[in-house]
Amino acid sequence: MPAPMESDTTPEEHRQRALLLADLGRYDEAAEEIAAGLSAAPSATPDECALLATLARIHLAAEQPVEALAAAERAAATGPATVAPLVVRAMALTDSRRFGEAARVAGEILRTWPEDAYAQRTGAALLSESRNGQEALNAAWNGVRIAPTEAEAHLVLAVVAARLRLFDLAQRAYAEALELDATIGDAGQDVGIVRLERRRWARALEELAEEASLGVPPAQAPPEDRPEEPAVRPAPSNWSEPPAVSRPRKPVLDVSADSAGAVLQTIRYGANGTLVAAVLTAAMTLVSVGISRVWAGLIGVLVFAAVVLWFRSRPAEPVGMVLSRLRAGDRWLAAALYLTFAAPLFLVAYAAVGGLPTLIGGMVLAAVAELVVLLGRR
Repeated sequence: MPAPMESDTTPEEHRQRALLLADLGRYDEAAEEIAAGLSAAPSATPDECALLATLARIHLAAEQPVEALAAAERAAATGPATVAPLVVRAMALTDSRRFGEAARVAGEILRTWPEDAYAQRTGAALLSESRNGQEALNAAWNGVRIAPTEAEAHLVLAVVAARLRLFDLAQRAYAEALELDATIGDAGQDVGIVRLERRRWARALEELAEEASLGVPPAQAPPEDRPEEPAVRPAPSNWSEPPAVSRPRKPVLDVSADSAGAVLQTIRYGANGTLVAAVLTAAMTLVSVGISRVWAGLIGVLVFAAVVLWFRSRPAEPVGMVLSRLRAGDRWLAAALYLTFAAPLFLVAYAAVGGLPTLIGGMVLAAVAELVVLLGRR
């Protein structure tokens, strides 16, 4: 009967089904298979890590970087000693425009696996996406040195060189990639996640080709030794055109708990920082009111900026979604968060107009925000 057969499906079988569905562009069904696999996989196991990394790839392919980053973060926490979770995490960070963190992850990949061809070429391409330079080029060359017969190594070298405007080197590297694997020319049209990196680098090179003399974009100029008809695509499909893509409509992972933790951290750090700054400002009035006001203006702006930037960088989902959920489900915590944002502005107001009541007002707001958090944890 169907029910017992379904219960006997292993997490890896769910993952393989997801890969096949993703190659057909059915990312929504692929995500559902991953959800079923996660429900059957024990926590903190290689199966869970593989499923989460695959889920992150599905969201990346579906152009959903927020969901991809949530899955990639959990995959990296579950299997920190493997390269696959770090790769998808770096890609998700880049697509989320968190370039500094993406560069750090790419650098970690390069340092941890210096003789792994996949790690070197992928780390080089990821580093060049977020912080291009000589380090990325050296890593790309190292990827070619380790695996000179792998077309993707030369493709990455072409992308990194093109981003550095070394167009002659990019042209030669791309020609070598095509010679080793003619299907590289169609990689940008691929659908699925098995060759997600190849498609990503090919599309990047096509974009770079539009602004530099690399010749006609790869998807439009097949080499002379290839037939004029479209080449066979790497995806397990005989379609001449990529299938229509259906993106996941609902999240597989519940990140609300992570977002709530980010809110609590923001309130604690912001409120405590404001209280400490206000106490120091009040103490400085004993020496000089003018100096204390200058100090208050400077530290108030710094604390406010730090709180805002911290809160924006911590949740694995859009800030607007977090705030909407708070206002609907926990108005006290939402009020505490807004008080945390407002408290350091009273330091700025003290710097502008003076008066201890203004300074005390900032301290009261910060203390109330901290009290709401403390009472809510009991």
